[in-house]
Amino acid sequence: MDKLAEHLFESAPDTPFRIDRPTLVAVRLSEFWIRMEDHFGAGYARSVAHDHVLQALGGRTVDQALAAGIPAKQVWRAVCAEFEVPARKR
Repeated sequence: MDKLAEHLFESAPDTPFRIDRPTLVAVRLSEFWIRMEDHFGAGYARSVAHDHVLQALGGRTVDQALAAGIPAKQVWRAVCAEFEVPARKR
């Protein structure tokens, strides 16, 4: 995993991102999908994101939460809790 992307993802605030920083948002979102695919596999990650409703995200799916502006870091934490993602992958 790219150490810079990992650092940016881990040190990101839990507040929504400002529009004037699209590159940083893209990095965080890209890192989110790398982690999803690493844990679930490329095909199943998209299925989980589209179909599985997480109560920690207000009864939303991952896709709905990201579209609603919930930060990728917060969504990833909800996924980790729901699916008991091992600490080494968090």
